[in-house]
Amino acid sequence: MAAPRIILYTGKGGVGKTSVAAATARRCAAAGLRTVVLSTDPAHSLSDSLGTQLGPEPTLIAERLWGQEVQAQREMEANWGAVQRWLGQLLADRGVMQIAAEELTVPPGMDELFSLLQVKRHHESGRFEAIIVDCAPTGETLRLLSFPEIARWWLEKVFPWERRMVAAARPWARTFLDLELPGTDVFVDVRRLVSNLIAMNEILRDRERASIRLVMNPDRMVIVEAQRTFTYLNLYGYLTDAVIVNRVFPDDVEGGYFGAWRERQRDHLRLVEQGFSPVPVLTARYFEQEVVGAEMLDRLAGELFVARSPADVLHTELAHEVASEDGRTVLRLRVPFTAHGDIGLKKVDQELVVTVGREKRTIILPPALARQRPTGARLEGGSLEVSFEDGRPTRAEPSHPRRRAPEPV
Repeated sequence: MAAPRIILYTGKGGVGKTSVAAATARRCAAAGLRTVVLSTDPAHSLSDSLGTQLGPEPTLIAERLWGQEVQAQREMEANWGAVQRWLGQLLADRGVMQIAAEELTVPPGMDELFSLLQVKRHHESGRFEAIIVDCAPTGETLRLLSFPEIARWWLEKVFPWERRMVAAARPWARTFLDLELPGTDVFVDVRRLVSNLIAMNEILRDRERASIRLVMNPDRMVIVEAQRTFTYLNLYGYLTDAVIVNRVFPDDVEGGYFGAWRERQRDHLRLVEQGFSPVPVLTARYFEQEVVGAEMLDRLAGELFVARSPADVLHTELAHEVASEDGRTVLRLRVPFTAHGDIGLKKVDQELVVTVGREKRTIILPPALARQRPTGARLEGGSLEVSFEDGRPTRAEPSHPRRRAPEPV
């Protein structure tokens, strides 16, 4: 049986990503695919969008369409319960209030991560042909899935020794250190989590079956935040096959009250084209009523997926990659720039503006790369390579020449 098509929607809160995810799911089901749409966003609104009450397990809501609102607390108890109980007791023994201790046992983003593991469950079940995910407001959770080599190293090298050492230390740890060491159930939870991280990474990096789509409104602050997420997704190896610009004022508002807004949106749409090229940009109008229920969701899907299937992989390559070569950092841009022309580079804070001929591209750099300065660029093999070097001094230089001791007479 072929692996299911997986599409994750993410973006800032309030941009309409839940509506877009629900509309995509309805369109996939209408095309004949057994489809599940699930929300891993703690602020669930998928039930409201679909007009059907959903629960923590898939609920049939239409022909070939299921919906699910994953309950983070339930997933944590199933996957992290032993660790949570051990850490909670450890903190409580040291005077931390019980409620605070429970909160401190869950690292930031971990609850959303456990919700996302439902994708792995559906992927392995063979029950669905399309899995549509309404993710948390940003792509930060995906960082925890981004380093499979480190996860494998912990799994193969650290856990076996750590378990033996803890077993050997247990008899005297409570007596001398007043410390309750973790039991076998804690190691089972951690090992299972690391194994799941590795498996999820492999599922989401399968560019033939899995992709991420960024949803935004045509507002500058929202676009910049989406560009930052886009850069991180590329660096982690996750394919972004489309960006969605939602709530665009239609042309017929020109000359009226919203005319100035429409003109500003046009400028921002050009910014989207520059910042996300060559990834396809799909747009949907600002409807005259709230996008809730089957009729409005189908209208939204009709605007987004004109003459194309929502289940298709709409773009197949990472927009840019980062690598280390000979002590320098190289950013490769796989974009359809012209084959020849003058190359221009301009860096302003975390923004890198690259121009080749008449083509322009704006990239939001991650903090580690933003601290470096671009030193050159070249076109090679259809890619533009931008080199960076760390301009910070490696050690403090003396402010004046060192005085030599007088030679003996």
